[in-house]
Amino acid sequence: MCGIVGYIGTEDAKEILLRGLEKLEYRGYDSAGIAVANGNGVHVFKEKGRIASLRDVVDTTVDGTVGIGHTRWATHGVPSKVNAHPHQSTTERYTLVHNGVIENYEQLKREHLTNVELKSDTDTEIIVQLVEKFTAEGKSIEDAFRQTLSLLKGSYAIALLDNEDTDTVYVGKNKSPLLIGVGDDVNVIASDAMAMLQVTNQFVEIMDEEIVIVTRESITIKTLDGTVMTREPYTAELDASDIEKGTYPHFMLKEIDEQPFVIRNIIQKYQNEDGSVRLDDDIRAAMKGSDRIYIIAAGTSYHAGLVGKQLIEKIAQRPVEVHIASEFLYNMPLLSDNPLFIFISQSGETADLRGVLVDVKKRGHKALTITNVPGSTLSREADFTLHTYAGPEIAVASTKAYTAQMAVLTLLAVDTAKAKGIELDFDPLQELAIVANAMETLTNQKEQFEQIARDYLTITRNCFFIGRAVDFYVGLEGSLKLKEISYIQAEGFAGGELKHGTIALIEDGTPVIALATQKHVSLSIRGNVKEVAARGANACIISMEGMEEEGDAFVLPAVHEYLTPLAAVIPMQLISYYAALHRDCDVDKPRNLAKSVTVE
Repeated sequence: MCGIVGYIGTEDAKEILLRGLEKLEYRGYDSAGIAVANGNGVHVFKEKGRIASLRDVVDTTVDGTVGIGHTRWATHGVPSKVNAHPHQSTTERYTLVHNGVIENYEQLKREHLTNVELKSDTDTEIIVQLVEKFTAEGKSIEDAFRQTLSLLKGSYAIALLDNEDTDTVYVGKNKSPLLIGVGDDVNVIASDAMAMLQVTNQFVEIMDEEIVIVTRESITIKTLDGTVMTREPYTAELDASDIEKGTYPHFMLKEIDEQPFVIRNIIQKYQNEDGSVRLDDDIRAAMKGSDRIYIIAAGTSYHAGLVGKQLIEKIAQRPVEVHIASEFLYNMPLLSDNPLFIFISQSGETADLRGVLVDVKKRGHKALTITNVPGSTLSREADFTLHTYAGPEIAVASTKAYTAQMAVLTLLAVDTAKAKGIELDFDPLQELAIVANAMETLTNQKEQFEQIARDYLTITRNCFFIGRAVDFYVGLEGSLKLKEISYIQAEGFAGGELKHGTIALIEDGTPVIALATQKHVSLSIRGNVKEVAARGANACIISMEGMEEEGDAFVLPAVHEYLTPLAAVIPMQLISYYAALHRDCDVDKPRNLAKSVTVE
């Protein structure tokens, strides 16, 4: 949620900041703003809406080689120009941007700022006003900044400008992601490395409760108690072309089409020379030595975890529980004696997951992160990491990250089975290669999925997805995709649950999308389809080759029964994409949503 950038160098900062914010707009797009510093002071420009709206209000005649910027997903205060960042202190000496949530901001306001008239409804403005208060009491800016941060409870990534010293940017971090990019006579600040690849690919990780004093020539990292820290930069292995749409109209469509390549890339990364699966010995030992696996995730990653449960239990014969992170955080069940926790997160920054990770690490349990960002917070703090190698995913609605997670979970299950001496009757890498080919076949049939979207979803206000066994989990993901980008009220249900209440919602013309890829329940789900059709539903059956029947809307290419979710989700993604497109929705940036949920 929210994204921040900062620049201090030798070039004009405005365009660098704006381009950086455009790369971070997936984190929030309720409002945006930049502050540029020069010899005449700090100049703030902000506006409600997208970065494009901000561009319209930026004064192109104002130059400056230092600046900070922000794109907002609203938590405290409605989206508005007043609530947009940057925020300034009363005298306008200090200017600040912030990603995160300050949980005790009301308390701080009562205890320290009763005589200060606040301009916004945000928790962020409290921070900048506190810095001004403490410097007015005689503290240096560094001490005032440190004292302010020590009072904050919650999450923050902060960049601060001082109008009396515009050659320095003050930075602080706790729980929210933040990186410092380093170069020759230039340093940058970013929530995500991709935002500042235009300047450098060398980045330094900032840890919780650290501050950074950034100038053109140096960065100085300190803990809140003043201890100086040293940390070498790493190279961000991102290709700038990966974060551009190219000839595609939307990132989502581009990322759907990239899925066959992602699966093939995973095969290559996790394959030994003899064709066997290659995983770290420590991960193998942790999986083998655990008595129960706990998968913790949220949203699309939670749906991948549900499929992962099936894979690990069926292939590796290891019991698995799957939990929503936000619920597990406050309602932890009774744990087994020797658990292993698997955290699934595209960004590796999901706040609810990190809360659980911190808790289970305190209890002494081992943790594995499956993520698309190996240098992320969850990756750093877990004992082990499995990289999904999906490449940057920009669209808010996850597609290739989801299928990559399922592919990696497949390999984890296979490796665990072999470690336990379980003989498998299939070659997992070969079967994944078949899946990649099936995905390619499906993505080349866009016209058919567009027609399904027209036939079933053009004017409807709701839609139901049904399936049995693992198809139920794919239906959950299909319903999430549809609701988040087309705003159609969509729900996924286990086919057998229809008669326990849900069927009361079926009316004439209600679209019901049914998946039939599992032989042992194929007849059962078709029976459920007949039940809803008898009550007026507009039923759409997507089946798999070998189980098709006359009248099915689409037949998927055959893949191994364990891996059907990887193929079956492609129609769900494309149907949702075209439904949103036909309704003139913003496919890549649906309302009220952000890509990376970095606050609880």
